[in-house]
Amino acid sequence: MSDNVVIPCHAAAATVALLLGAFNLLRRTRGDRLHRVAGRVWVAAMYFTIISSFFIKALNPGHFSWIHGLSAFTFVTLSLGLWAAVTGRIERHRRFMTGSYLGLLGAFVGAVVVPQRDIPQWIVHRPLELALGLLGCVLVAALVVLSGRRAAPAQQIGQDAHMR
Repeated sequence: MSDNVVIPCHAAAATVALLLGAFNLLRRTRGDRLHRVAGRVWVAAMYFTIISSFFIKALNPGHFSWIHGLSAFTFVTLSLGLWAAVTGRIERHRRFMTGSYLGLLGAFVGAVVVPQRDIPQWIVHRPLELALGLLGCVLVAALVVLSGRRAAPAQQIGQDAHMR
């Protein structure tokens, strides 16, 4: 795959993961349908971001770099966090997912603060494309949140009836 295709797709998935991860971590309610829907999409975006990172070799042309080691580590922590949620180990799930999100934030900072990286270059040379891409990512994240909220009241009614 060409970096011209991989990098924008990688950046879009990472942006969706940044938005949905922040949404889920900042919410007070955990474990409800909205948390699970946003979390599933977040996990998918994270896996896409991780896997696509192995096709980006701009830092060390033709070879893997230390960043790919961090991607492999994140793959493991994300998988352990998902496993913990499925098996009901909620505290472990919280720790692994929070750690995975903090790793994503660190990667984002690294991509933004180095002037030679793509994001700062896009801000200067391709601001419209960057803005449209960011808007698209925000819309995707918003649709995920809205889809989780739309079905939540019906589920809540069913839970209330079940509890009586």
